[in-house]
Amino acid sequence: MVDSRQSDDGSSIRRRRECLSCGQRFTTFERLEEVPLVVVKRSGDRVPFDRAKVVQGIVAATKGRPVSRSAIDEVAADLEDELRLSGPELTSDQVGVAVLERLRDLDQVAYVRFASVYKGFDDPADFQREIRLLTKSTAPKRH
Repeated sequence: MVDSRQSDDGSSIRRRRECLSCGQRFTTFERLEEVPLVVVKRSGDRVPFDRAKVVQGIVAATKGRPVSRSAIDEVAADLEDELRLSGPELTSDQVGVAVLERLRDLDQVAYVRFASVYKGFDDPADFQREIRLLTKSTAPKRH
């Protein structure tokens, strides 16, 4: 190997090599092979993880809120990276909880909106309970 460097986008490694027999030089690229991420639905169905669905859910929850599309895309990308560390297979509940955790930091109104759909709120008391939990976990501690 003559030279090795990371590609501009960081997704591969470019290596310059030289044939030991004839001395000719050539380039190879090494890319990380990602294992497909599978989501096990409540019904038992297994579907490929789709970041676009996560983005769609966050966009719906943040509609009319001061949250940029780039912030949403960043949350979805970070979330996918975090979920990949959990293994090749996860439940839809794990995905939903991970989205909720990210929304808590991104926008609390969006968090409550997402929670209302994800947790199936059907009563105003559900909203009150969730807001109490949200304010308990985010309120500064007093000494």
